[in-house]
Amino acid sequence: MSYRLPLLLIIFGWVTLCTPESAISSDQDKATSGKTTQAESDPQQVYQTTIQPLLRKHCFQCHGQGDEVHGEVNFRELKTEQQIEAAFELWSSVLEVIDSGAMPPETQPRLTSAEIEQFKSWYQKDLVDTIQPLPGILRPRRLSAHEYRQTLRSLFGFELEVAIAEAEQTVVEKSLVMKLLPVDPPGPSGFKNDTSANPLTTNVWDQYSFLIDDALEQWFDPRQREHIEVVAGPISAEHMTPEQAEKVLRWMLRHAYRRSPKAETIATSLAAIAGKRAAELESALRIELKSVLMSPPFIYRSLLATINAPNAKNDTVPPRPYGRVDDHELAERLSYFLWGDMPDDRLMQLADRGALHDPDVYASEVARMLEDAKSRNLAYNFGVEWFSLNEISKVSNNPPVSHALRQQPIDFLHHLFTEGQPLLELIDSNVTFVNPHTAKYYPRDRKRMTAYRKQRGIEVEAVSNQRLELTNTPERGGLLTMPGVLAMNKGPVIRGTWMLERIMGEHLPDPPANVGQVKPNQRGENLSFRERFELHRSNETCAICHNKIDPLGFAMQAYDASGNYKPAGSSNANTNKKRNKKKPDDPTNNQTASSPAARLDTSGRLSSGETFDDYDGLKQILITSRRRTVIENIVKRTLSYALARELNIHDVPTVDTITSELNQHGNLERQEGSYHDLINLVVNSLPFTHAEPQHTKND
Repeated sequence: MSYRLPLLLIIFGWVTLCTPESAISSDQDKATSGKTTQAESDPQQVYQTTIQPLLRKHCFQCHGQGDEVHGEVNFRELKTEQQIEAAFELWSSVLEVIDSGAMPPETQPRLTSAEIEQFKSWYQKDLVDTIQPLPGILRPRRLSAHEYRQTLRSLFGFELEVAIAEAEQTVVEKSLVMKLLPVDPPGPSGFKNDTSANPLTTNVWDQYSFLIDDALEQWFDPRQREHIEVVAGPISAEHMTPEQAEKVLRWMLRHAYRRSPKAETIATSLAAIAGKRAAELESALRIELKSVLMSPPFIYRSLLATINAPNAKNDTVPPRPYGRVDDHELAERLSYFLWGDMPDDRLMQLADRGALHDPDVYASEVARMLEDAKSRNLAYNFGVEWFSLNEISKVSNNPPVSHALRQQPIDFLHHLFTEGQPLLELIDSNVTFVNPHTAKYYPRDRKRMTAYRKQRGIEVEAVSNQRLELTNTPERGGLLTMPGVLAMNKGPVIRGTWMLERIMGEHLPDPPANVGQVKPNQRGENLSFRERFELHRSNETCAICHNKIDPLGFAMQAYDASGNYKPAGSSNANTNKKRNKKKPDDPTNNQTASSPAARLDTSGRLSSGETFDDYDGLKQILITSRRRTVIENIVKRTLSYALARELNIHDVPTVDTITSELNQHGNLERQEGSYHDLINLVVNSLPFTHAEPQHTKND
């Protein structure tokens, strides 16, 4: 997901840092301040005179000295300008750990504020500002299972379903496609639409064949001809006419390939049905249609895409290594981003005319597509994968309740994405979506809900959500305080980690194998979980990450393991009675099983030095001083999903530009850019509208 290397490369090497400042020679100290006019103009000289001395002083003991180098990072090897630039991802990780105060450990000499600013200045001026923005290489990508399902449904006009006997109150996956195809693992981007590493196995090929046979069987079924007649026109006899068969084949070629195929491709397909009639014609047509739907141009996106020629070289402007993608490729990128589906007829017709190059037409299409019901894909797929919302399904054994808890954040995200709400309403909003199963979490606002009447003969059932304005439930609002999200993230560690990674965009390394668990109270001790956790994190190795995780997680301790709210500072005795069956070291319990009534401590201090008393205080920090961090993460996640690939260093300028554009709209009154602004900036960005031919880079 991130274009930064895992912090593990830096973190565990710094832990053993032990070189005192006095061990650094005076010559090295002099080099730190020895800037010359020549050095200022030569990036390599700047590095050698300003940054390398800092590395010697604080890093070389573990990352450049001796035979054993910690974390596979050896700063001593970085000498040439090319090596320094190639290590951009490493430098971004270094900046992150020193700027956050995670490194060096508190027991070791810290970088001075002047040294940190010196590194920041060099990082920005000599690295970030010199990055050339480039789009990704144009590589074909296989349709994900979800995209394949949606595309088949759009082509044939019906869903391929498996017959399941189900109770009315349950929610069951009926899609034959999703039942048969392997589950797509998240790609390097973290999203399932990034199928760059998914091979086309013989098993998948066999399932494609079965699914296409089933779809064609239903399409040609005389008892449900309404679907094929949408394409062929009314079929008055037992079989379609040769003219109708040709019309169907031409239509399928155009729609399956998401563009008009070449004349020779059409001619070859038509030759397969030429001269045939009645049953023989329909049999040949089925075979040819299956060959189209089993062909790479259907199964893979971007296989037929072209790139407009880069600008011609002249005396003053060097040629660009990339060009704008053709309009059909642009239409395909747009539709699979917003809808998870193939372009519809309107979008394809505009692409035929080259009209998507017109900014007004393009903007109008984006607005139209966001208003379409298919735009729920953004919440149901992008949002669910971004925030791991499928985990909510595991928090209750009651299917309607589980469905209600999961559906609430999905409906909320759909509201944000398609109605163009401000970006930070993700964290702080006065709108939520509630049904009878979740209304209890909003006791002072649920009275305004429309009364629910249960169907006769049904004990429990899945119920649609109602939009609810929050006026008397200040402890709720935004995604983070939704009961399903809280329940799937039980305990301060999991909640803090989830917030750090999903909301603030910071990747954490896996904990060391020997880190151990939080120790239970020993004989005679009566410590709360938080107090015992303080002992756990006194271990330097643990503290590196927990200094970031714990303040976020403990801010949420007023919400119990089921998502219920108990005001910070109030007695925790009642909730303890319900929790005493848990193990004493269960992180979902803020107190010990034997402790008397205690008062919740939800205060915390971030690595930046900012403090808060409870989640409301943390929320204010997130939407004010940390707003750019949150917005940048939103931009990265959205851009990566839209491109269906992992971001790289050449995407840094795009991320920075979009983030600044969205952030500069705002102030402390929350006038930041909206999700509509975000989507429009993404679909007009260089990596979305342009591509680089494969032969211009070594893959």
